[in-house]
Amino acid sequence: MRVVADLHLHSRFSRGTSPGLDLPSLARAARLKGVGLLGTGDFTHPAWAAELERGLVPAGEGVYAHGGTRFLLTGEVSAVWTEGGRGRRVHLLLLVPSLEAGEKVRRVLARLGRLDADGRPVFGVSARTLAIAVWGAEPDAIVIPAHAWTPWFSVFGSRSGFGSLKACFGDLCERIFALETGLSSDPPMNRRVSSLDRLALVSFSDAHSPGTIAREATLFDLPEVSFPALVAALRSRDPERLLGTIEFFPEEGKYHFDGHRSCGIVFSPAESRERENLCPQCGKPLTLGVLHRVEDLADREEGGGPVDSFRHLVPLGEVLAQALGVGTGTKRVAEEYDRLIHRLGSELSVLLDASDEDLAAAVSGRVLEAIRKARRGEVRVEPGYDGVFGKVTIPFAEEEKDLPLF
Repeated sequence: MRVVADLHLHSRFSRGTSPGLDLPSLARAARLKGVGLLGTGDFTHPAWAAELERGLVPAGEGVYAHGGTRFLLTGEVSAVWTEGGRGRRVHLLLLVPSLEAGEKVRRVLARLGRLDADGRPVFGVSARTLAIAVWGAEPDAIVIPAHAWTPWFSVFGSRSGFGSLKACFGDLCERIFALETGLSSDPPMNRRVSSLDRLALVSFSDAHSPGTIAREATLFDLPEVSFPALVAALRSRDPERLLGTIEFFPEEGKYHFDGHRSCGIVFSPAESRERENLCPQCGKPLTLGVLHRVEDLADREEGGGPVDSFRHLVPLGEVLAQALGVGTGTKRVAEEYDRLIHRLGSELSVLLDASDEDLAAAVSGRVLEAIRKARRGEVRVEPGYDGVFGKVTIPFAEEEKDLPLF
């Protein structure tokens, strides 16, 4: 059974998220997007946990349902501590096998810090200590380093991370068997680091609003939709079960290149190194992005490691906005989006699965051209940097120039 899974997202109880992130809205967004298994997000937050208890019904081993959508209990936690003379900040994605297991994990984590302050709770302990606490409460829980390369809050981040999983987790690093690539990197970038060869690479949206669900996702072929089946697919890295990932163009991620947002400075890694990684405007250190950090840790050229199946996609709302020449939040885009979903089934069906014949029967003109070009990766991207998202542009036939495509 082919399953699109998006397991890293948030509820309205996380800071900086949409107030519309409740169970009915999440279930509806999953149906529109074409997601077959959605993370609950934020299971550590007591108020959200109570809503999950009331709103979810069992739908398989470790899987629950609401509004026709299957859910898996997930959450993100933040470890903040000092080690080796440096401040460390590492985010971890947790997958747990049941509501009961979630309660056990909450009880243990409550001894380490407050759970009700944020859906993504912050603990003043190391990532290793946090993982030990989670596994002590629930041995079958899965710990995945979240958005592993972002500068500020990740295991490899240039500002607060480490040079290897072992440096972060010590003797427990072998218990980590999956890594989330994050919006600003893709599988070929990660495979430049040979120590990551043993890990399954996953991609999820880290959605802070219903509309951003499935901007990244992971595809599985499972004998059944269950927690054990999903874990087995990740552990095995069997390409017949772990089918691949749906990715942003990494240049679109908001930490791909280096830069200094307050000064409007954006550089490639090579340009940063020429300037000793300092901002030419204010003289302060640049925020070194994901590509720079990958190059620092890489021990092989791209293409030299394991080969992962993946597809770069542009969200349908962005595609339609460019085709129609209007903003993504406009009524015209919403109406065309709804019409396409009604005709072809889901956003991912439009972007990935619908045959060219079915697509041509549903749309025409610039919309058809835009979807086809997005599918083929015929886009231009201004790289993101220092918290600023990159900009994807679809070149239409009447305006194409001899510019490089990503």
